[in-house]
Amino acid sequence: MKPDRRRFIKTSATALTAFMLSRLQAVARDNAFDMNHNNKFDLKILATNWGFNGSLDEYCARVKKEGYDGIEIWWPMEPAAQTELFNILKKYNLAAGFLCGGQESQYQPHLDHFKKMTDAAANNKVQTPLYINCHSGRDFFSEEQNQAFIDHTTQLSAQSGVLICHETHRSRMLFAAPIARRYIEKNPELRITFDVSHWCNVSESLLQDQPENVALALERTGHIHARIGHPEGPQVNDPRAPEWESAVKAHLSWWDTIVSRKKKQNERLTILTEFGPPDYMPTTPYTRQALSDQWAINVYMLHLLRERYSS
Repeated sequence: MKPDRRRFIKTSATALTAFMLSRLQAVARDNAFDMNHNNKFDLKILATNWGFNGSLDEYCARVKKEGYDGIEIWWPMEPAAQTELFNILKKYNLAAGFLCGGQESQYQPHLDHFKKMTDAAANNKVQTPLYINCHSGRDFFSEEQNQAFIDHTTQLSAQSGVLICHETHRSRMLFAAPIARRYIEKNPELRITFDVSHWCNVSESLLQDQPENVALALERTGHIHARIGHPEGPQVNDPRAPEWESAVKAHLSWWDTIVSRKKKQNERLTILTEFGPPDYMPTTPYTRQALSDQWAINVYMLHLLRERYSS
């Protein structure tokens, strides 16, 4: 490579890095959010292993290096896998939130598996989770059937002391804001994982026309999945790109409300950076190459959230 070309590439890369850093700082310090400092506010930011192709040890080493507080990972049902997970979490001094859910299309086996998984995750004697995040029920189960998942976790959370949240996720029982509202109003103890990107996709909007539904969900949020959705999809291709400014601001406004409440109540808040790989990540035709670097985007979100919300 010619020296002039090398200098051009190096200069361009440096300029791009500086631009991205300045953009992160500008977004994080948006004056629209009142940075009411509270030294008792405990913010934990976690990494997803979704899309990571290396070993569990390699993943946790990289998570630690980036400055995350822990990981969110599916609860392993096999004892050997549990032991491996516990040892690696201890090795890197990482906290964990556990994902639980069922994939069965029939109600009873689905509920049975869900109960077995959540019971094991909440009552294990080695790694107390920061929370359990549930992929709960199905959108085609009846309201009475889905209620059984809430009934079980309400009792389990009270018995174990572990925060258990139900995710606002497409194909699950809280797949849309007006549907979720019915469960929230019926169950005072229900806590949710606020992944509003799904609701944006389902409603084909940034939810401007249903502020009451969103406000109720924000009051019941125990955990956040920090992915930026938009009216036509659950994930923008790159939240740093200026064309997504309105979507980014909408999500930050929702998260600001949650953080303000948690700070006032001196409560811990956990946030997962959850931009996903293809096909959540848009790709080029034929090659299916991702349009952006999934890991880099999640690390960008880590720094944005830390800058914006840390006391």
